[in-house]
Amino acid sequence: MAANVRGNVAQIQAEEAGQIKVRTHMQRALMRLRRDRLTLVALAVLGTITLLAILAEPITLYMLNTTYATEDLTNNFTLPGNEHLLGTDEKGRDVFSRLLYGTQVSLRIAFFAAILSLGIGVTLGMITGYYGGIVDDFLTWFITTLNSIPSLFLLLIIASILKPDSTTLIFVLGFLGWTGTMRLVRGESLSLKEREFIIAARAMGASSLRIMFQHILPNLISLVVVTLAIDVGGLILTEAALSFLNFGIAPPEPSLGNMLTRSSDYYRTAPHLVVIPGLVITIIVLCLFVIGDGVRDALDPTINP
Repeated sequence: MAANVRGNVAQIQAEEAGQIKVRTHMQRALMRLRRDRLTLVALAVLGTITLLAILAEPITLYMLNTTYATEDLTNNFTLPGNEHLLGTDEKGRDVFSRLLYGTQVSLRIAFFAAILSLGIGVTLGMITGYYGGIVDDFLTWFITTLNSIPSLFLLLIIASILKPDSTTLIFVLGFLGWTGTMRLVRGESLSLKEREFIIAARAMGASSLRIMFQHILPNLISLVVVTLAIDVGGLILTEAALSFLNFGIAPPEPSLGNMLTRSSDYYRTAPHLVVIPGLVITIIVLCLFVIGDGVRDALDPTINP
């Protein structure tokens, strides 16, 4: 760590002396990211899976000539082959088409729920960190109380009452998943509000709202990006767990979780029905965690470009 810091200081001094081209922090981060092959591979794999999921409808209708709900009971449990790329399930439905739609549903739920929870967590974290006092005490007490309830049990209770579809599940996961982000942002905001540039902005008459969203928020971008990547991965696992317990997306609409649930009874007859959705979940979550780790390292100012 000390060597990295010394190297970084030496580079900054060289840039100031005009010996090398001056780069912004974001340019240095992009240079580090371009040299991180593991993160680039994860981005490529996740991008390919996401693109296939987005194009699920035209692929299934115009290339596979089927839909995720088309049944053929005379052609069930078909092994992967030319006619059905990933085989068929217990009702003769094409597994590949269902996998595309299921991935689309799971990614949509995880991404938008993460955006919602991130928006709530970042906003409340900045408010509590900046104002402190009774606002900070009240929200800290509230999230401590909320976190004392096992999250899975709370999700199961809400899911059993609401009978959620994909839209409802987005709001449920979003409104219950912001506490961790708020804690992180609160800590950063407490540190940032004592910096010289914040004190100077306050002395010049900047409003609290302007300071929070134009001075504090830009300094939280690296934290927000990393949190988003990790949250999406975690929410995919949460959605899969709820669907596996029959409290998530209800059939016939597919998701990676309920595909895994329905196929668990046939793991001896057709093991590919269990392996394929489980493998896709593993790959997506692993890619998201690798990307989050790579972005965090790229945005670390103590690491040499």
